[in-house]
Amino acid sequence: MDKFLNDIEKDKPFRFTTQQLKIVTDNFSYLLGSGGFGSVYKGVFSDDTIVAVKVLFRSSDKGIQEQFMAEIGTLGKVHHFNLVKLFGFCVEKNLIAIVYEYMGNGSLDKYLFKQVKALEFEKLHEIAVGTARGIAYLHEECQQRIIHYDIKPANILLDMNFNPKVADFGLAKLCNRDNTHISMTGGRGTPGYAAPELWMPFPVTHKCDVYSFGMLLFEIIGGRRNVDTNVPESQEWFPMWVWKKIDAGELQNSTLVSELLLEKHKEMVERMVKVALWCVQYRPESRPMMSAVVKMLEGSVEISQPLNPFQYLMDNGFATLPQQYSSNNCNGTTATTSSYCDSSVIDVDSNIVTADPI
Repeated sequence: MDKFLNDIEKDKPFRFTTQQLKIVTDNFSYLLGSGGFGSVYKGVFSDDTIVAVKVLFRSSDKGIQEQFMAEIGTLGKVHHFNLVKLFGFCVEKNLIAIVYEYMGNGSLDKYLFKQVKALEFEKLHEIAVGTARGIAYLHEECQQRIIHYDIKPANILLDMNFNPKVADFGLAKLCNRDNTHISMTGGRGTPGYAAPELWMPFPVTHKCDVYSFGMLLFEIIGGRRNVDTNVPESQEWFPMWVWKKIDAGELQNSTLVSELLLEKHKEMVERMVKVALWCVQYRPESRPMMSAVVKMLEGSVEISQPLNPFQYLMDNGFATLPQQYSSNNCNGTTATTSSYCDSSVIDVDSNIVTADPI
């Protein structure tokens, strides 16, 4: 930890003291929320800049320290409009904290899953494009490629103008561009969003983030969780249902995205559906780069017809919902240990075809 702190102080983030953060947060009096790793408090700098202060629990815990170093070690090196801004951090005997820009409209998931008033579809499309830009920057524009590992609606924060910012870099990893694959120690990601190679003995690349973005995009399109056991069985797993409608040429005549398929949104929705299907291709090499995803979502390039990304599941007897996405097995929380959903029932199909989405 000491070496890490010496290295990080050469970069931009400011190192706060506990006393400074007590002043900023009015003695940690305004709780914004809490989770498994810590609590987040609202704070105000002397120049009236509003910030969010994330206080990590169990500061002596190795896992907490690793999350802290991942967040500071990645966000401290990046600057992009669609990434949450890091102001600084605090490491003292009784406090480990991270100070971010305040995101006044919270996380994307509450707008997708009807916890608050839903957003207009044009705005959701803008959020999808902005999120894709942020991930593309991490993968393709940083000096060292950054893999996020946990792209999902809860980790996309919205500012006061509903501009999206990718957040929560606790699982992120830096890698050199000449490293084609990353060695993994323990499970990463969230069941339902994590790419197959993360829960199988396959090499891992930055394309795992592309897969997760595709799953996020499906939830933007449908305005529902990808797994929903309160709908007819054939619709339980939304991504596969979408593919079956596309494959049968029934997308326009289905209730797939209800009112979103009004003539006004038809082209936009169809484009987003194709992008999502390309992003969740089984083989990582068949998934597009995120810079290409941005262009496809913006409509500046043509998108070829996607391949069936779920052929491997269908070949193994899953007509609808695979065991890995069952609500009994995956509760939507981040998996950071070997308790990750068991995937031993899936075999590799060497006959799956790869292709180019553009």
